[in-house]
Amino acid sequence: MRTALVTAVAGAAVAFLLGLLTFGVQATVHPHDVPLAVVAPPPIAERVQAADSAEVDLRVVSADQARTLLADKEVYGVLEIAPGQATIRLNPAVNPSGTQVAQQVLTGVAQGAGLPVKIETQAVSAAERTAPLAASALLWVGGMVAGLLFVVLKGRRLRLVSSLTAAVLTVGSVAGLLAWWGVTFTAGALGFLLAVAVSFALLQAGLFKHLGIRAMGVLGLLYLMAPAVAGQVPELLNPVYRAVLWSWTPFRFSTEGLRSLMYGGSIGTEWWVFGGIALVGLVLALAGKEAQADGPDGVVDVRVDEADRLPGTQRQHTA
Repeated sequence: MRTALVTAVAGAAVAFLLGLLTFGVQATVHPHDVPLAVVAPPPIAERVQAADSAEVDLRVVSADQARTLLADKEVYGVLEIAPGQATIRLNPAVNPSGTQVAQQVLTGVAQGAGLPVKIETQAVSAAERTAPLAASALLWVGGMVAGLLFVVLKGRRLRLVSSLTAAVLTVGSVAGLLAWWGVTFTAGALGFLLAVAVSFALLQAGLFKHLGIRAMGVLGLLYLMAPAVAGQVPELLNPVYRAVLWSWTPFRFSTEGLRSLMYGGSIGTEWWVFGGIALVGLVLALAGKEAQADGPDGVVDVRVDEADRLPGTQRQHTA
């Protein structure tokens, strides 16, 4: 009876935790202070500022400032209003969900001013919108499966060789898959993919070394959180999820970094993040002893040598 109750409660608790960390992120999405830029003559600019709300942060700036903000990804879209015309400018390197919100809001502002709307942006396919997050998740899965099999097959030597080889091969398979979908990468983007894959593989190798198969409890949970959190716009997330999950998840940095490099942008923070992850993983992989593997039925093999047998195991001699 006790076992039945404990397992039932554990199942319910895990379901609650996963729901909280995954579906809860999407269920609580609501825009707040989404940054947008507007270029407009003074009379229209005053009306635009009056339309500001808690959902959006409309910044009235000059044309040069607006384009700089958009290029630096500090705003999700720019509305330029000229006599008889309104132009919405979008940056493909910006999170697609943020771009969609920007287009909807700025179109409403232009239509409220009674102006026809023209949208200027680089055409982005569905595969290109999917690629950054998909590549990040697949690189994590490749390293995780390689590390898990190394433990299951009772590997003891060349763990780092296995991890690094898995990282290189996974990058090749991901790049090939995305190329099949019609997504091409620059050399810089491929180099960043390799850096991400290596850092993931080293971290996973270190955790598997010290925790054994129990590391899947950590690595699996991180993977389940990735698509729900990393692909979201921070201004759409519940503030609690933004602070507790989005702010630190490595998938967010890999997704944003790859998206920037795909469209000619540059990155800086991301290199430091994945360099740090790789360093931590390398230290874990080189330090300490292997986790003790459990034998059948949870019995640990203590490897008693023949010379150290207990007296009771020796053959008794009769007088």
